[in-house]
Amino acid sequence: MNSYNCIVVCGPTACGKTNLGVKIAAKYGGEIISADSRQVYRGMDIGSGKDLAEYTLDGNTIPVI
Repeated sequence: MNSYNCIVVCGPTACGKTNLGVKIAAKYGGEIISADSRQVYRGMDIGSGKDLAEYTLDGNTIPVI
């Protein structure tokens, strides 16, 4: 039997979700699964999902799926 653990961080725009998610992933050896609703639109160049530099903590890059 497989067992999966998942922590979900949700909230309004610009409230610190990415920063918190990166810290949680670093602490537990996890990875980030970005589920931003705006990322499903190809070619939609808005401000969403442009924070890839934030996925580095103490010189270690957290995997982003």
